[in-house]
Amino acid sequence: MSYVNNYTPAPLPTVPAAELYGPDPYDINFAYPLHEDTLQNARTQLVPFIPSVHAEEYWEQVGDHPEIFRYFPVFFTALPEFLAWYELHIRRDPHAMFFAVHDKTRPDPEHPEWAGRLAGVLAMYHTSPQNLATEVAFVVVFPDFRGTHVAKDMAALVLRYVLALPTASPPGIGFRRVAWAAHPKNAPSIGLAKRLGFKHEGLFRYLWVLPDALAKEGNPGRVGDAHSGKAGRDSVMLAMCWDDWENGADKNIANIVGN
Repeated sequence: MSYVNNYTPAPLPTVPAAELYGPDPYDINFAYPLHEDTLQNARTQLVPFIPSVHAEEYWEQVGDHPEIFRYFPVFFTALPEFLAWYELHIRRDPHAMFFAVHDKTRPDPEHPEWAGRLAGVLAMYHTSPQNLATEVAFVVVFPDFRGTHVAKDMAALVLRYVLALPTASPPGIGFRRVAWAAHPKNAPSIGLAKRLGFKHEGLFRYLWVLPDALAKEGNPGRVGDAHSGKAGRDSVMLAMCWDDWENGADKNIANIVGN
């Protein structure tokens, strides 16, 4: 038996400085309809994160607080680094979406065109369109908004958007599964997921290879492999599926969002 293997690794993609803020006009490049009414309630609004609109305020909130990324699998030291990651891993993936979260109860006089102050972000990530599955990821609530309605609202709104059927009122995109993966030490994240109705599924060991800046939050890495010695991160996996949704989770989320 004879065969060939002509695979050659592609060069690592880069983003030139001129492309850090994306194309103009900005193309969100998203494979699904954005139902604006589904993604907001009386207190909170989720909109696509547009770097030219939101990035400066985002970095102002997180840039001096590296502890925000303590339990993340990625770490950013400067705004251009975040923007390059965003362009490569979010905007250019038509099945990923990064939402900016506005708190409608707190107007922003510096941005009167916004529904309210920028309070946080979260993403749809690791989407498997053929399996109608996605993950709520990269959840950040800015320090001034912790302990308020924001965390519960933003997660509940994205759940309604993902799991409600297109025929529902308000409509969703009709997925079957939404995952929530948290660092094992991140008790607030795990607690929020459980209060929303996510079910614990187990511990996924060594799911991520961690950057050096986050090594102390991980487990020892294997010496001799392609990432020799780099720490790894376990994830507590929780999920909400379509049958959970139709057997009461939808009512719990409706009670949270209040409309």
